[in-house]
Amino acid sequence: MRHINTGFALAALMLSATAAFAQDAKVITAHGISTFGTLKYPADFKHLDYVNPDAPKGGEISEWYPGTFDSLNPYSVKGVAAVGSQIFYESILVGTADEIGSAYCLMCETMEYPEDRSWVIFHLRHDVKFSDGSPMTAADVVFSYEMFRDKGIAEYRSVFNQKFQSVEAVDDYTVKFTFTPGTQFRDMPATAGSLTIMSKTDYEANKRDLEDSSLKPFLGTSAYVLESLRPGQQIIYKRNPDYWGAAHPLSVGQNNFDRIRYEYFGDDTAALEGFKSGVYTFRQENSAKNWATQYNFEGITNGTVIKAELPNGNIASGQGFLLNLRREKLQDPRVREAIGLMFNFEWSNQTLFYGLYTRINSIWENTQMAAKGPANPGEVTLLQPLVDEGLLPATILTDEPVMGSVSKADKALDRSNLRKASKLLDEAGWEVGADGMRRNAKGETLTLEFLEDSPSFERVISPYVENLRALGIDASLSMVDPAQMSQRSDPPNFDYDIITGNAVNGGYEPGGELKQGYASVTKDNSTRNRAGVANPAVDRLLELVEGAKTREELDTVIQALDRVLRAERFWIPEWYRKSYFVAYYDQYAHPEALPPYALGELSFWWFDQAKADKLKAAGVLK
Repeated sequence: MRHINTGFALAALMLSATAAFAQDAKVITAHGISTFGTLKYPADFKHLDYVNPDAPKGGEISEWYPGTFDSLNPYSVKGVAAVGSQIFYESILVGTADEIGSAYCLMCETMEYPEDRSWVIFHLRHDVKFSDGSPMTAADVVFSYEMFRDKGIAEYRSVFNQKFQSVEAVDDYTVKFTFTPGTQFRDMPATAGSLTIMSKTDYEANKRDLEDSSLKPFLGTSAYVLESLRPGQQIIYKRNPDYWGAAHPLSVGQNNFDRIRYEYFGDDTAALEGFKSGVYTFRQENSAKNWATQYNFEGITNGTVIKAELPNGNIASGQGFLLNLRREKLQDPRVREAIGLMFNFEWSNQTLFYGLYTRINSIWENTQMAAKGPANPGEVTLLQPLVDEGLLPATILTDEPVMGSVSKADKALDRSNLRKASKLLDEAGWEVGADGMRRNAKGETLTLEFLEDSPSFERVISPYVENLRALGIDASLSMVDPAQMSQRSDPPNFDYDIITGNAVNGGYEPGGELKQGYASVTKDNSTRNRAGVANPAVDRLLELVEGAKTREELDTVIQALDRVLRAERFWIPEWYRKSYFVAYYDQYAHPEALPPYALGELSFWWFDQAKADKLKAAGVLK
């Protein structure tokens, strides 16, 4: 009898079955991908709906940025990267400003993926060139992936190491990403397509290091290259006349300015004066006080400077005061609730912001993903098991989600909230001593340091500090420069009690990036999880986010997550506005109807040479 290798036979059967499955599985070939719905633009679209395809090229747009810079590497924790320093790079897929969850081929002709999205193949365009004229190939894609996997900041490494099984160049213009079995595949093809692409040859020939600070950018493929810089003062990007993608449907009507210039200022007051005198020409105003009181200068009154409120359909930023949960004194939720009660938004909005802002309550404010009222049936299905396991209190199912405290607007200190906060601190063991300061059983004073690098926030935080001191907390405000801010608030230091920052919301279709903001494993190593959130219930809900198969499922998971995160009280929500406040010298134009999700002044606005000539003739601008 002939001996049969049963192991080999079994393997052969498995391979045969796999091959048969592969033949039967539907493989989709497309010019892009959408998370849930269908793509808005067909494969043969000529340009995006919201651009002016005939927009002229030329001119300069200039803006301001606070602080300083000493690097052009935005992918390193070393140094302070210049504003706009990602401008040199592109990705295989890009989104648009008029739809949610869609990504289209920029560097690829087509993409292929199975229905379960467990892998994706990009068929790269043959005409993509780096800014030095050299071709971009699959080898550069694989190199870029491996570089970010091995040397990227923690957020990149965690995604690339855990979710990507392999990345291979099938040939010079075909690259395949295979994702780790067990991963939620829904967002993975788009995630692979969002990879920043750099030149392998340039990186190796010049012995570059992604982890180092450098004033020489890596070689990219985008429409802009570096023209000049004065470290810490000014940086200018110029349009590459030989940009490979100028005629691409995604580029038509975009990248219209010959030069993009940023001027750095030490504070907002100096920056505003610089704008009035024409040092730079486009300003997006972030101060309600400035908007209400400072835009009455001659340029506004004589019409040479346009002041406009343009519609902003974006999700709220999630801006708030972030409490450092790594601090022992801030780990009691009663302490955090007491601190939150002392921020008087109503008084701040009326007195400081001229009533121009709306309070943020949800991390997903201004969307259908915000938790409202008691938990809905879908939320209960997700939260009940966590309650049963003791990971969440039963009240999470029946209570309203945590909202920002409501105060009286007539005075900065609301006495009613002061009494509520006082009771909470008493219960938490922080009692008032003879000197009026709160101390615990060890005799330690309850201190709270606000760390801030924006002078414009001083007038907001100072009254808050006084309210906290009235509560018996030894509160203070420390103003630091941007470099100190980065050093103290970034990993691994996290040397602060409370800072101003944004709660991570992941936009309209949240996915794996939420783990970077809230997963326990990122508590001590992520610039996104600055508050140090580490909650097993949150971890369990995060696992469900990427697995949502429909829009309705995703909304329900995020509503449940929003409810649980808000109950953590790691974040004292601030404010947002539903319009862009912009002022600019009357030499720019934009499409009549702006898209809902972008202002786009650097991409699809354009320079009006005739208007600019009038300004120069009048001596308004040089």
